[in-house]
Amino acid sequence: MSAEDFRRFGHEIIDWIANYFERIENLPVLAQIEPGDLKSRLPASAPAKGESMDAILADIDRLIVPALTHWSHPSFFAYFATSTSAPGIFGELLSAAFDVKSMLWRTSPASTELEEVTLDWLRQMLGLEEGMSGFIYDTASVSSMHAIAAAREGVNMRIREEGMSGRKDLPQLRVYASEQAHSSIDKGIITLGLGQRSLRKIPVDGQFRMDAKALADAVEEDKRNGTLPFCVVATVGTTSTSSLDPVPAIAEICEQHKMWLHVDAAYGGSAAIVPEMRHILAGCDQADSLVLNPHKWLFTPFDLSVLYCRHLDMLRRAFALVPEYLCTPEQDKVRSGSDYGVQLGRRFRALKLWMIMRYFGQEGLAARIREHCRLAQVFASWVDKARDWEVTAPVPFALVCFRACPQIEGETGEVRAKRLDALNEAIMHGVNATGRAFLSHTKLNDQLVLRLSIGNIRTTESHVRAVWGLLNDQLHLLHFS
Repeated sequence: MSAEDFRRFGHEIIDWIANYFERIENLPVLAQIEPGDLKSRLPASAPAKGESMDAILADIDRLIVPALTHWSHPSFFAYFATSTSAPGIFGELLSAAFDVKSMLWRTSPASTELEEVTLDWLRQMLGLEEGMSGFIYDTASVSSMHAIAAAREGVNMRIREEGMSGRKDLPQLRVYASEQAHSSIDKGIITLGLGQRSLRKIPVDGQFRMDAKALADAVEEDKRNGTLPFCVVATVGTTSTSSLDPVPAIAEICEQHKMWLHVDAAYGGSAAIVPEMRHILAGCDQADSLVLNPHKWLFTPFDLSVLYCRHLDMLRRAFALVPEYLCTPEQDKVRSGSDYGVQLGRRFRALKLWMIMRYFGQEGLAARIREHCRLAQVFASWVDKARDWEVTAPVPFALVCFRACPQIEGETGEVRAKRLDALNEAIMHGVNATGRAFLSHTKLNDQLVLRLSIGNIRTTESHVRAVWGLLNDQLHLLHFS
């Protein structure tokens, strides 16, 4: 492509993106298509000859946009609501242009050193200790898997060299996490070859937090039975409810039994940049590793996950492998990304986070997170005051778990439970079908409950009020009509 065409289409695409954000509220949040619709409209094979960029961009509007679920829509309240931001988009654009492969320091000094500086800035914002060094991966799933791999290296049983299969000298290894822990912990255990039987799920209390006493009892029981406990995963901001495990108490148990403590703060951790919310990381000064995702609540384009680790030497021991063709004169004096994970090449992800932190500053980022938490409290107050609705979990961040609970006189417990599950599921699908908002659900105490997550940089109180209206419209349509 000529420089002239690159400029012309570049201007067109930036204009298109600006227009997209201006009109996004007029688009249905959830893609209003059926499975296979987009595939049926696409050619079965690639073109033999190149097509014009005009035609390609026209198909973005004609084909792609109607098949999108718009995560940057201000009424996207499902899962963990996220959104990108303008400086992050610019950072992603520049990263694509540079196209560096950050595997060694010399293959991208800028990527390597900017990552170290940017993550140290973020560490200071969060109030973490200097001993916690940051490293960027793609997602929390991968970050947590690497943390568990480093913890496993710490058992000093030559697992890197000899593996785990067929060994009679290797006891059953054990990782602990709460019943509310993210499924990525299970997948990490599977990927590392530990097997699902190595993960023991600990019960939670009435606020969906890990029961520290139950953890202590489980560890003692496992040790009596010859199992080797080596890692505990605590969560700050669980996926279903955003609950906070009692990290200080868990840290004491880990210290007593010499276990690695990994904290999954993928969602909640970012809130610690708000000065009055820094308490959410209480006890994390004793953690061996901690993950948080700027692509969840720091307005960073997906993907960018940060693992802070107190023992980078253990992480390096688990993964470093330097063939001759990657040897460099400065390798003993610098940090090379390929030494700390399964990937060789890595993208220049730090650039977009660096631009976001500079553009908004800590005060700007904190103000937006603070406002999201305020909006969640406002929504929860509406639910609390409504006769036919109830909040089903505490609201420590910007996620509200709730459900419709209209009464029917004389209804028995089991019949009522099934009716309310069906009603709430129908309400959710009804709201989502309008295209004006998008909600998701979970199950708590065997009850289906709805989740409203606020995390979009463009979400205002008017959007929250609008979805509350939609929810009540659906309730009246389905129950009172």
